[in-house]
Amino acid sequence: MAYDVVVIGAGPGGYVCAIRAAQLGMKVAVVEKRKTLGGTCLNIGCIPSKALLYASEMFEEAGHGLGALGVVVAPPKLDLRAMMKHKDDTVAANVNGVAFLFKKNKIDWLQGEGRITAPGHVVVVGADGAETTHEAKAIVIATGSDVARLPGIEIDERQIVSSTGALSLAKPPRSLIVVGAGVIGLELGSVWRRLGAEVTVVEFLDRILPGMDGEVGKQTQRLLEKQGFTFHLSHKVAAVEKSQNGVKATIEPAAGGAARTLEAEVVLVAIGRRPYTQGLGLEALGVATERGQVLIDNHFATNVATVYAIGDVVRGPMLAHKAEDEGMALAEILAGQAGHVNYDVIPGVVYTSPEIASVGSSEEELKAAGIAYAVGKFPFTANGRARAMRHTDGFVKVLADAASDRVLGVHIVGFGAGEMIHEAAVLMEFGGSAEDLARTCHAHPTMSEAVKEAALAVAKRAIHV
Repeated sequence: MAYDVVVIGAGPGGYVCAIRAAQLGMKVAVVEKRKTLGGTCLNIGCIPSKALLYASEMFEEAGHGLGALGVVVAPPKLDLRAMMKHKDDTVAANVNGVAFLFKKNKIDWLQGEGRITAPGHVVVVGADGAETTHEAKAIVIATGSDVARLPGIEIDERQIVSSTGALSLAKPPRSLIVVGAGVIGLELGSVWRRLGAEVTVVEFLDRILPGMDGEVGKQTQRLLEKQGFTFHLSHKVAAVEKSQNGVKATIEPAAGGAARTLEAEVVLVAIGRRPYTQGLGLEALGVATERGQVLIDNHFATNVATVYAIGDVVRGPMLAHKAEDEGMALAEILAGQAGHVNYDVIPGVVYTSPEIASVGSSEEELKAAGIAYAVGKFPFTANGRARAMRHTDGFVKVLADAASDRVLGVHIVGFGAGEMIHEAAVLMEFGGSAEDLARTCHAHPTMSEAVKEAALAVAKRAIHV
């Protein structure tokens, strides 16, 4: 079969690229080996984890947060089977939605594993081993990423689990060791902490949430410690041993020193993700890679004609929405339009409680670049809506260029931060200033007023603090 575009991988980058290409009049096929569409994100990543994060947050709220509001309830009882059904139903609704969109846009789903045998040629190997060959004017690699593993530590998805196994534990563990203090580890650690686990986090670096603004990381660590998290920073996991009663992890100071043993029922390995390009035939084809990533130019093209790549397999943050934007941009480029992604304005969200959201540069990045900047901060303790909802943890921080006042970064720790960050993203897309944000009328009472107040604080004229 001949196509204009064949996309390998049906995750957020791949399926969005396919849909946009079909909208633009191209004949499109997507190669996907799973029995469902949506990739890691919809099946075993973003969507199921957020379902469990929300459900566990409601469980904790029912047990600890409603009495002060005059809502008296009996101690809540956990029905983990029902909670997991909620997760599974959420996943099914999303993946079925993508399947519907494929039919609506007349996109062919080639179920199986894809291999690029030559420019313009893709072989698909089905579950029965049968091979079919397809021609394409453009081939898009959108195969995403896989969990990174610790050498010598075998993940069995029961006692030693990855993010996949942590989404489907049969019961809440009494204790959980999380290896890695990044987004995935803190989110899934939050789920099981709320459901009864004692959570200990081991991180090789001297801080949590590496890559995010340093003040955000420090504040978040304090809040998580108040919730019951224990952190061992600047430590590495040297070994993990299983027993009938649980798991023993040997940890050592990163700078050297005496080792010690931590015991838990389950260990979650959450040290990040790595690009997944296994079986694509890239080496034989001559596609250039570096540290596992597929190298591309500014138009997502590899060094091999007609072969492109987007999402987690290429440079940039491993975020579903980044992959989606790249998929749309590439489809438009293939159609002769001017697709573009602004990598300076890609928000990131951590769905702990409270949430953390950032867009643009951190203070550390601005200092390293030698850029003079002004800071405006506003705490949620001074926000009326936050007080009314008893969600006063956190703050908003606005970073603006000292000379031009252009907003360079916004960082939020607080309830609903993931929703509030987008007004900052829109402002930054249009090159807006802190003054522009400060003079934009915000409804009262809302959490978003804290964003306006932080913008006012850049010029030291916040009203409510």
